[in-house]
Order: sequence, then C-alpha cells, then structure tokens
Amino acid sequence: MIMDDKIQTVLNLYHERIQQERRQSRIEAPGGRDGGHDQRMRSIGPETGQLLNILAKSLKNPTILELGTSFGYSGIWLAEAARVADGKLITMELHDYKSAYAQKMAQQAGLANWIDFRVGDAVQMIDEMDEKVDFVFVDLWKDLYVPCLKAFYPRLNPGAIIVADNMIRPGTEDVKRYGQAIRVLPGISSVLLPVGAGIEVSRLETK
Repeated sequence: MIMDDKIQTVLNLYHERIQQERRQSRIEAPGGRDGGHDQRMRSIGPETGQLLNILAKSLKNPTILELGTSFGYSGIWLAEAARVADGKLITMELHDYKSAYAQKMAQQAGLANWIDFRVGDAVQMIDEMDEKVDFVFVDLWKDLYVPCLKAFYPRLNPGAIIVADNMIRPGTEDVKRYGQAIRVLPGISSVLLPVGAGIEVSRLETK
C-alpha cells in the first residue's frame, strides 16, 4: 500500500518496535495491566492495518472511533483513511503516557489534525460522546469488549462498520462473548476473518 513519506517513515519505526517486542519474552508490567507502566505495544500487524485502512476509506466523511489507542500504530492507518475520506478519528486510551506517545507519532506522520485523542475510561467516554459514528475499531482489554459494544451500538450511523481484533488469538471467553453479543444485535451482519490475530467484521444495515 502506497503511503506518503512521512507516514511510511512512522510506520517503519513502529514495525521495528513490533519486531523487537516479538523477540523479547513477555514480562508482566509493574502494577499489572492498569498500573501505568506497560510498555508493550501488543499491536496489530500491517495486514490488519491495511484492511482497517481500506474499510474506513470505503465510507464518506466517516467519524471513526478507536477503542484502545495504545501507542498509536493502528491509529496511523485509521487517521490516514480519515484524511483521504474527509473524516476524523476519535481514539480513546486509559493511560495518558500511551496517548502522549501516539500523539507524538501522529504529529511526525502529519496526521494529528485528523485525530481527537481522548484519555480515560472508554465506556464512560463513549457514554459522554455527542458524535454518531460510522466506523469502530475495538482493540482494548478483552473484558471491556461487550461493555463497549453496549455503549457504542446506539451511536452507530446506518451502514456503520465495526472491527474487533484478537478474535482468534487469544480467543478468550471475553472475545467469544463479544462475538455472540454482536451477532444478535438488530440489523447487524457479521463475519469472522482469519486476518492477523483474527478480526470480527460487522456492519449495521442501512435504513
């Protein structure tokens, strides 16, 4: 996929970090997952990033919601789509140090003007949103998948696309519950795809 030089440079930096992380043994961060010291990206790979980019670009003037900014890799793919499709990305993250890193990389990629960075509890921030959304990427702690789904479902515009990551790996009970929950919602069509760690791609019917 062809990206401009600034974006490609940033993606290359991320890819180097991803490769370094995959070569290291996994060590629990001090304080656990919410302790504010976790440096692992746990990032989607370029294959999933490209698919997100393609799907988001299929929409006109999309408001894109990302749940789980982490260190900002997937946000680069989504923000590039927002720029091309004349939309915007709202990305939510619990930890301010991760959001700050993502903001720095977005500035370096020339994409910061298309991203609204929000820090705090995802479910609460979704409940406080004024915007309706056209695309959602779900990639935060897996026990939050279903609570977030319940929060953002009423805010979906007709034809909205939802993508959830890690549906095959690790394939926990939490992601299985999400897969079951989204498939029974009115107006939703959904399919599990073996891309990356497995993604559930869902779409709300147009009215």
